[in-house]
Amino acid sequence: MPQWTAQNLPDLSGKTVIVTGASSGIGEVTARELARVGARVILAVRNLEKGRAMAATIDGDTEVRELDLGSLDSVRAFAAEFEGSVDILINNAGIMQVPEQRSADGFELQLATNFLGPFLLTNLLLPRITERVVTLSSVMHRMSRMDGSDLGWQRRKYSDMGAYSDSKLADVYLAKELQRRLEAAGSPVRSVLAHPGVALTNLAVGTSSSFIYRFPRLVNDAAHGALPTLYAATQDVPGGAFVGPNGAFGMKGYPKVGDSNRRGRDPELARTIWASAERMTGLA
Repeated sequence: MPQWTAQNLPDLSGKTVIVTGASSGIGEVTARELARVGARVILAVRNLEKGRAMAATIDGDTEVRELDLGSLDSVRAFAAEFEGSVDILINNAGIMQVPEQRSADGFELQLATNFLGPFLLTNLLLPRITERVVTLSSVMHRMSRMDGSDLGWQRRKYSDMGAYSDSKLADVYLAKELQRRLEAAGSPVRSVLAHPGVALTNLAVGTSSSFIYRFPRLVNDAAHGALPTLYAATQDVPGGAFVGPNGAFGMKGYPKVGDSNRRGRDPELARTIWASAERMTGLA
């Protein structure tokens, strides 16, 4: 059976897609491919100069807007200034294994950037989203030992990989609980998850996990790493699905519909983390 690639993307003429973190890596490939098949792509980026330089190399309809997911004020400003409807929101941007830092709002930086910012952005834009929300998680969500009473790593001894894994499990809860709420409201919008496997991008350069990139046969390049996102954004997958590579341990390969680990499927934990995120972002 032929493997699914970006050449299988449907025509997206007339669609508007927001891709966060679209100035490099998987986000760049995602934006480039969606624009190639006719979508109007909003590159939501922290660095406007870098984003504009990237957009200039993309053949298609693009627009660059400033968005720093590590700042709740920046998220609110982006949502407030955005006019019109959004067909697909792709929560792609993220950081990985950074030294312990706090965001402008006082939260652990990986949690803020990878989860709280996308959580707030999704909820603020939701009334304008017509088709789908795609949230990127990671195979590392399986390694999380999340403490729901200490999401911000204020009591625990900080672990850069632990904080990253926690943020990616939180993304699973974001997508799963959002899908439950959409279904309860009778909404046609779908919330789905994607992960790139282990992808050779700038995200993990300089981290303690970067040793794996010495073995390129074991990992995806950015073009293949973006395929699960593109598949999740455009194919007929069920709400709550988790699309990732079909290779061993989900590390590399072509898109395959799967699911998170068992803890990620716990609806009570999803509701608990959602409620915590509401309080932390002021959404409640």
